[in-house]
Amino acid sequence: MLHTNNVVPGTLTRSRTALALIAATLLIGGCISEASAKSRHHRHHSHHAHKAKSNWQDANASTGFQSSGRSFAGRASFYGNESGSKTASGQRFNQNAMTAAHRSLPFGTKLRVTHRGQSVVVTINDRGPFIKGRVLDLSTGAARAIGLTGAGVGHVTAEVVS
Repeated sequence: MLHTNNVVPGTLTRSRTALALIAATLLIGGCISEASAKSRHHRHHSHHAHKAKSNWQDANASTGFQSSGRSFAGRASFYGNESGSKTASGQRFNQNAMTAAHRSLPFGTKLRVTHRGQSVVVTINDRGPFIKGRVLDLSTGAARAIGLTGAGVGHVTAEVVS
């Protein structure tokens, strides 16, 4: 039987405080590891390939994707801070190469991308973009070639050339 008459004053309060501190530490630790997992998940585009296939048509529907599948238009962005990491196709990312990420086009597809009258031919070697309303993520080199690096995001037209 439990005798409460022999409890030292303040012991129960210290036990509760210790328990609360342990719970808070576990909760914060879980949030930090979840945030870092999300950060790692964002950097490696290949992990998103399964989600991207189901969502790309919805994202492109509002940006003028033509049913022929040979050309489309919409907003494009560029990326280059992942240089050296592997793309979804397995190639090493080179920010100066003429490459791009698209949600569903087969790897190796060549596109002529035009922005404000300047064109570049890029090869699809990655998946993305993963921001709603964007149709392409260009490498820094490809974006520079068509003058997209200043604004960061811009309207492009893309035509499949092979």
